[in-house]
Amino acid sequence: QVQLVESGGGLVQPGGSLRLSCAASGISFGIYAMGWYRQVPGKERELVATITRGGSIKYTDSVKGRFTISRDNAKNTVSLQMDTLKPEDTAVYYCNAKDDYLRIYWGQGTQVTVSA
Repeated sequence: QVQLVESGGGLVQPGGSLRLSCAASGISFGIYAMGWYRQVPGKERELVATITRGGSIKYTDSVKGRFTISRDNAKNTVSLQMDTLKPEDTAVYYCNAKDDYLRIYWGQGTQVTVSA
């Protein structure tokens, strides 16, 4: 059974930091890419950051310079260090994995709230 288990969400003040982590298990084939998406009510889920097995990284423009994605290929984990958080970063963050057959898996989501 495929599982992506996220941790690290919560409430933080503007300018603060949070670190999200995700561990994938049960995926039969190699994991080509892992990443993070986020969604707010009434809007589509959007890409935040992704990283491939080879280390290629993509960020959405609004988080460049503030968020850092990293991955441990051996442990099938991905993390997102979020610094200088802004209220507009408030969302449910979802871990995502894409295997070598391009099948996509999702975590259950973790809430990040940036508020004074």
